[in-house]
This record gives sequence, structure tokens and C-alpha cells, in this order.
Amino acid sequence: MFTENTSIPSKFISLIASALQLSEKQIRNAIQLFNEGATIPFISRYRKEMTDGMDEVQLGDTKEQYDKLCELAKRKIAVLKSIEEQNKLTDELKARIDNCWNIIELEDIYLPYKPKRRTRAEIARERGLEPLAKMLMKQQSTDVERMALSFVKGDISGVDEALKGARDIMAEWINESEAARNAIRNIFAREAIISSKVIKGKDEEAQKYLDYFDMNEKLSRCSSHRLLAMRRGEAEGFLRVGISPEDDRCLEKLDRIFVKGETESSQQVAESVTDAYKRLLKPSIETEFAAESKAKADTEAIRVFAENLRQLLLAPPLGQKRVLGIDPGFRTGCKVVCLDAQGNLLHNETIYPHPPVNETSQAMRKVQKMVEAYDIQAIAIGNGTAGRETEQFIQNTRFDREVKLFVVSENGASIYSASKIARDEFPDYDVTVRGAVSIGRRLMDPLAELVKIDPKSIGVGQYQHDVDQTQLKKALDQTVANAVNKVGVNLNTASKHLLTYISGLGPQLAQNIVDYRSENGAFKSRKQLMKVSKMGAKTFEQCAGFLRIPDGDLILDNSAVHPESYGIVEAMARDLKVDVMELIQNKELRKSIELQKYISPTVGLPTLKDILQELEKPGRDPRSEIKVFEFDANVKTITDLRIGMELPGIVTNITNFGAFVDIGIKENGLVHVSQMADRYISNPAEVVSVHQHVKVRILEVDIERKRVQLKLI
Repeated sequence: MFTENTSIPSKFISLIASALQLSEKQIRNAIQLFNEGATIPFISRYRKEMTDGMDEVQLGDTKEQYDKLCELAKRKIAVLKSIEEQNKLTDELKARIDNCWNIIELEDIYLPYKPKRRTRAEIARERGLEPLAKMLMKQQSTDVERMALSFVKGDISGVDEALKGARDIMAEWINESEAARNAIRNIFAREAIISSKVIKGKDEEAQKYLDYFDMNEKLSRCSSHRLLAMRRGEAEGFLRVGISPEDDRCLEKLDRIFVKGETESSQQVAESVTDAYKRLLKPSIETEFAAESKAKADTEAIRVFAENLRQLLLAPPLGQKRVLGIDPGFRTGCKVVCLDAQGNLLHNETIYPHPPVNETSQAMRKVQKMVEAYDIQAIAIGNGTAGRETEQFIQNTRFDREVKLFVVSENGASIYSASKIARDEFPDYDVTVRGAVSIGRRLMDPLAELVKIDPKSIGVGQYQHDVDQTQLKKALDQTVANAVNKVGVNLNTASKHLLTYISGLGPQLAQNIVDYRSENGAFKSRKQLMKVSKMGAKTFEQCAGFLRIPDGDLILDNSAVHPESYGIVEAMARDLKVDVMELIQNKELRKSIELQKYISPTVGLPTLKDILQELEKPGRDPRSEIKVFEFDANVKTITDLRIGMELPGIVTNITNFGAFVDIGIKENGLVHVSQMADRYISNPAEVVSVHQHVKVRILEVDIERKRVQLKLI
């Protein structure tokens, strides 16, 4: 049974529960499991009772919030130490910092105490002008010259110089005022405009940013993809981007806070307000909002990218079939490989069915021979250059059996073929052969092949090079891990790269498993994993349920039933006076099971229902079945398109503003979110998914800009 872990601050639990709209019990238990080394896939699948069924997204959000609070707690310690070293830490200030759980508020509290470079205000203080600034700030004097005269000494040559130094000090106080900063923040949040202008003389080079040459939009309404596009244009030196509210509104607000009355002192304060706003406050808050809006845009772009990646990784597999993979090409020919049902390379050669060589008949005979000699069941063609022409060539080739034809996305195949992974797998073959192998294997099992490629290179996101790279890697790695564990892997055939993503393993243990397999032969049971070097009980707990052994000693070893629950299944079988195999084979027997009998302090109905579901079809693949797809044979290039045409297509990428669809030409068409349905759609993923087969109508064709606008039908 779970007991509360007192090392988790209760404030963390309440803050996260409130932010995520979950119960404190769920958050506390989830964090304890994380602290004990449990992974997100393991918790979501095997600890539903402890978290009341939190899913992978909720668990991921909980971990992210917890990590941020831990970082904030570390920052508070550093802030307290810094102020204490200055001998300025009062009980009241310490209490404020202790009770602060907002990073912006914390930095505002710390700002007056933060060690600074030698500012204008600091120089004025060194010259003894702080008392003058304090007197002016009270705004009681009607004769500031007389007041300032007593400070004209040493290197201060006159009244104007004394007053200027005092104003510098007051400007810094205004800038460091929490009230001032929050007032300007509120105006920025409600009214700030993000503007983008082309840099003078860059008009020709910056044509791809034409939409942003002279743009003004409320920051609060600016979509993530538009903001990232502007920031990319700025980074490339084509655009000047700024964020600003109406200055008069801000100055008016600050005057109301700081300027009291109409004395000469008040006029000095008013001058300080203007200086503080323009020189210190506005640039600081603009930087803050630029970073915050960029972070929000990053988060949204990464969310879309991760969801697209998830759908791509969980694309339907063909399964263990003998496949002929083709990496198409014109001048250099088409690289052809023959793979066995396990994806091993049996044969490779190059054919030249297209211009300029045009050995069509010879290429046809070669393909026919390969299909016959290697008993090929399916053909996979990459969708890059010459892909459509190669598809047509194969469709015109007759075979002595039924051979299914599939067009496969080759995004990232070139990255894989030049990688160390590919070199290690195929040291005696060049990149073109490796690329063709990857295309063939992607058809057999997209997930197993795509895990070998950096997720960023798979090509299902936008602005992946513009967003926070650490955040992107973390999100995509977790997406891959979730997908791999959702499907599960064959312990005896999985590559090191696939095993790396299994809950609890990582690169070293994955390699140890492969080494053990090589030395001792196939695993016969999950229990045998404990003989693998560095495999401890905790790691076994985390990984075992996601590793399958199809022909092992125990039928349950080929299921998602965790070894810790084998006893429950055996008890069910024993109570029905049958063995486990008969229980799995007899649906009527399973229907008669009374789940309530098997509830215990650690096992509840969620786990029991999962076990029963798994017994229906042990080791089932959660992915859907693959379907053959054909493009319109009459459409090969953008010039073949006509407005009003209705064509089949495949969704290749989803963004916030719509979906890109491959209709069989080099350029993907765009279905804008407004053309997806006859109702309002806020998120294109509500309607379509990556790799979905769709039908579209041509709305607009811009041959010069190579853009095609589509409508979903």
C-alpha cells in the first residue's frame, strides 16, 4: 500500500493539483512514483489505482510542473543567500520569498538586491546624491534648486548635474518597483502590439517573409506559427520585430502611481518616470514578453510536432512480410533491395527504368526475377524524387503472384542512411542501399525503423529548428518512448535502438540485452532478463511488461500482463479449474470471472479489467491495419492540376493552421483549417491525422509560388 512521502513539499502538491485540475492524491502518488524511478509509460499502464487512471499527458504535465517547482525552490535558496550576504534579509522579506511560487514575482522581489553592473544610478549614489533623490521623491519641496545646491560639491559641478544624478536614482527605484512593473505588464498583456518590418534593402532576399514586411497585430492574438515565422525572419536578418503597447498609456499609468501634486519636486519625479519607462522598464518588460510569447509559441509548436510524431510512429505496420524496397531516382537509377520477413538484406541492385537511361524493359525483367526469386509479398517505394514515376513503372509490371504496392514516406531516410547506426548495420553498403533498406523496413514496422532517426529529422513539424531545442528533444523523446511502450517489442528481435526506449532500460541495458541474446540465444522467459548484466529488480519491474516473448515458455510472457500480476491470472484459472492456456482460449470462461474476488489493497478494478482485456488477445498490436493507397494516375505535376478537381491524398503534416496533403505531385497541398469542415474547427487534429487517407478538392493553384490550396471533402 502507498504511504505518504513527506519529502514532497505539500505546497508543490497543492499548486500542481490546482494548475492541472487533478486531486492532490493523484499528484502526490504520481510524484512519489517518479521519485522512486518509475517511468510515465509504466505508471500510466500498471499503476492506475495509485493515480486514479492518470494518462501519459497528465503524468507528463505533472512531472514538468514538479521539475519547474524544484528549479524555483533552488532559485529561492540562491536569492535568499544573496540578500543575506548583503545583510539586508529581514524577517518580512524572507517570509515574502518563502511564500512566493511565481518566478516573475520572485525576480521582481529580488531586483532591488540583485548585484548590478555600474549603472548611472550607482554612480550617482557614489557621488552622495541618494539623500537628494529621497527628498525629491517625497515631492514636498517647491524649490528644488535650493535643495540641490547643498549637493554641489566635489566633482558635482552644478545644480543640473546634481538633479540629473538624483533623477537617475529615482528612475532605478521606479524600474525596481513591483507596482510599476506589474502595471506595465498588465498593459502589455492587454494591449501590446507585435510589429514586423522588413529591414531596408533586404526586400528581394526576404521574399519568403513577404507577409511580414509591414505587419502589426495584437500580441495576445498572434498565432504561434506567425510569431515563430517572424522570429525566424528576425534571426535571419530580414525582419525587425518589436513588441510595444501605446507609450502614453504606460506613462499615464506610471504618473498616477508616482507623481503626487504639481510641485517642482513632482516635475523631477515625472521626468524620472519618463526616463525609467523608456530606458529601463519598457525594454525590460518587452524582453520579458518576447521571451514569454516565444516560449508559448515553442510549447504549442512542440505539442503539434509531438502529436504528429506520435501518429507517424503508430502508423499501421505491414508486419513480417518479404518486402522489396525501392529508393527511386532518375539519373542515378532506382536502388532496389530484397528483405526477408525479419528485415534482413538478402539482395540489392540498381535499375534504370526512367530517363535519361530508359532501360525500362530490362528493369522490368529484373524486378520480376527478384520478386520470384525472393518470394516477395509487397513492394515499398519511397515518395521522393521519381516516386510517382516508379510507382507507375511497378504498376505496369506483371508478376506471377499478388504483390501489394505501397508508397512510403522517405522523410529522414537520408539522415538514417548516413548515420553511425546505418554504418554499423550495413558497413559494406553505400548510403543509397541503406536508404532503400530503410524504406522497405518502414513498411514492415514504421515504429521499429523510425526510432533510429533523430525525431527532428522525420519531417512532421514546423519551425523545429526555431523552438527551444532542449524542450523539443525532451518532448519528442518522451513521445517516442510512449509509442514504443504502447506497442511493446519482441524481446528476441528488437534492435538496440528500439530497446533503448523501453521503460527503465536506456542505451547501456539495451546493449546488454542484445549482447546476452548473442551469447545465450533467444530468451525463453521474462524471468531470464534478471540474468542480463546490470538488470536489477526495479528495472525489471519497469521494463518487463513491455517486452514480449512470442514463443517462450509462458503464454503470459507474450502479453501486456505484468509478471507481478501472473499470480492473479493463475488464481483465476485455478478457481475455474482450468490452466492459463484454456482460460485464454475460452471466452465464456473469462466472462464468468467475478473481478471483485481478486481486488486487493494494491490491485483494483482498473488493473483487473486491463488483465481481462489482454487475455482476450495476448500480445495484440494496438496499431490499425495497413491499407493500400493509390494516387490519381492522371496527376503527376502541379501543371496537371485544375481548379475543382477531386483527388485522393495522404495527410503528411498537421499544423495549427491546417494540414498538408500529398496528392501525388512534388508539392504538398494545404487544406487550411477553414476548409476542413462546415463548422468551426479550432484544432486540425480534431479532423485529420498524419498518414490518413483523404479526398480533397483543388481550390487554387499558384504555379509560380508552387502552392496548392485544397478543401477536404
